[in-house]
Amino acid sequence: MTVYVDIIWLLNWLFDCLLLYWTAIILKRRVPLWRLVAGGLIGSFIIALAFTSYSALTDNIYMKLLFSVFMVLTVFGFIRLKLFLKTLMTLYFVTFLSGGILLGLHYFFSFQVAEMATSTQMGMNRFGDPMSWLFVALGFPLAWQFSKRMLDGMEMTKLNYEQIVTVTVEVADFKAEFQGLIDSGNQLYDPISRSPVMIVSIVGQESHIPADMLELFENPDTMLQEGEMTNYTWAERIRVIPYKVVGQSHQLLTAIKPDSLRIQCNEKVYEVERGLVSFTLQQLSAENAYQCIVHPKMLTGIPVPSAS
Repeated sequence: MTVYVDIIWLLNWLFDCLLLYWTAIILKRRVPLWRLVAGGLIGSFIIALAFTSYSALTDNIYMKLLFSVFMVLTVFGFIRLKLFLKTLMTLYFVTFLSGGILLGLHYFFSFQVAEMATSTQMGMNRFGDPMSWLFVALGFPLAWQFSKRMLDGMEMTKLNYEQIVTVTVEVADFKAEFQGLIDSGNQLYDPISRSPVMIVSIVGQESHIPADMLELFENPDTMLQEGEMTNYTWAERIRVIPYKVVGQSHQLLTAIKPDSLRIQCNEKVYEVERGLVSFTLQQLSAENAYQCIVHPKMLTGIPVPSAS
């Protein structure tokens, strides 16, 4: 069987570069392209070593580890030992993950029990055959993309899950529970009391809101233009909050001082004493995953004992 050493070496170089690039993505570290290329080149030298008189060293676990260490040092450098070990373990993680996907696909599509004994008796060439390398060349990028997308999706799901809290709002006779998203970009404060402001969508709760207040939340400019607040049901609770939107001049919105505002985050419950709520009739999440945007300042207090 003909073994194309140059093709095997180039493929190995390319795969090492992709593995290092994926490691950088997972660790959220920016590295120059030339470092990735140099690191992949160092990793591919183990293939060249296999065709020398020192070929036995390529099967040595310490030699493989040494190559990995030099690859990581070339691409990411050395800042401190803990970070270096984390980077090295991440490289092994993405390597085993990609290899596992390829091995699973190979056995899923081509493994036949009847041929197992024959292939065992014949032995396995350490570099495989041209068809297996073609499978690797085509399958590795697909496995790499699949794994990357799955990990990204798991990370986003984890972040969203960790940032979702349960919010209970009470204003006079109105009481409702919402799913809230903690948003670090929410920096709305009452300029007078410095109370943080939470945005709450009352879509589906309209029947529980006084008609005049519902009209105010739907058309806040009406009150702001007239400058009259005494005629509203929750007049003594209304606050006017200035805010700025990108591309627009300063705007004003109405907020309400609630009787009670509680936020449950994991097993902790926060009683927000100095917080305002700005109601809106717009849906905040297209999938309705959350109905309010929580100001992060509202979770900086001391949790109170849960009712459960």
